[in-house]
Amino acid sequence: MAIDEIVTDPNLSLVLDASRDTRVQALSLVDQIAAAGPIESASPEAQQETSKQQKLLITNLAQLRGLHRAAYFGARQTKSQTSEARQEVDRLHLQLQNLYYEQRHLQGEISACESYDHTYQKLPLIPLEEFLALKPEHADDDENTLMIARIEHERSEREALEQKRMELLKRKQKLIADNKKRKDDLANLDKELEKFIDAAKPIQKLFDKNI
Repeated sequence: MAIDEIVTDPNLSLVLDASRDTRVQALSLVDQIAAAGPIESASPEAQQETSKQQKLLITNLAQLRGLHRAAYFGARQTKSQTSEARQEVDRLHLQLQNLYYEQRHLQGEISACESYDHTYQKLPLIPLEEFLALKPEHADDDENTLMIARIEHERSEREALEQKRMELLKRKQKLIADNKKRKDDLANLDKELEKFIDAAKPIQKLFDKNI
């Protein structure tokens, strides 16, 4: 694979082009000096052309150094940006892994909640058909809303039954108290009658004697 196909960065491409041109010019200058022979025996025109080519080569070398420096600092900057981008990718990857872990954790929690044996499921609620017959306004409710309404209905019914039970308990206690009072009154009456009978015995004896 040609180097031009490997290097795609514009700055590096400029460096390669300048390096290639400078090399060609340097080789041409070497060939020109070799053909002209020693500089002392070269013609003035040849010496002038050689000097011109040397200055041009120096200029190209200076340009090549500048391009090389720019490419070097550009590479450093690219390396720094690549390092920062890699760190950002690593951070995002770690964050993604944490999200995957949290997702699995939440899925486990959801599954546990869905399979949990809730206490409300054991409540002796009235059948759904009977509830809807009593409360037709809940016919279009979703499952959760319907269950809450059924539990609330059961609660209100039990509170009403408890209130009736307490009222009956009070009536029972009152009846027990009334019965106790009547028994006490009857017991007192028996005692009074016994006293009356005891007190009347002497009189009864007198009547018996006179008869």
